[in-house]
Amino acid sequence: MKTCLVVDDSKVIRKVARHILETLDFTVREAADGREALDACMAAAPDVVLLDWNMPVMSGMDFLRALREADVRPRPRVVFCTTENGMAHIRAAIEAGADEYIMKPFDRDTLESKLQIVGMA
Repeated sequence: MKTCLVVDDSKVIRKVARHILETLDFTVREAADGREALDACMAAAPDVVLLDWNMPVMSGMDFLRALREADVRPRPRVVFCTTENGMAHIRAAIEAGADEYIMKPFDRDTLESKLQIVGMA
């Protein structure tokens, strides 16, 4: 079964994402910030990370850079999931190592299509 780490400081977003992902046959773990997420990835790399941009402790961008520098294997796919929709944000995320980008709010179809794009659905 595929695994996904949902990283968001919003409990509601984590719950919604978990529900959708479980209907897509993912095993889901959660983290409330980038530091918690990095620790989780070091312990056991997920297949995909659904990542928020703005979080306390460690932002999504800081987490992504740290994850890529740590060279976690197997290399998780990273899908940013955020309200930040400017082209500069999207470009920065892709350049930092994100594989895809989803705008909040999202639905099952949107999430499933992005997971297909990164080879995870």
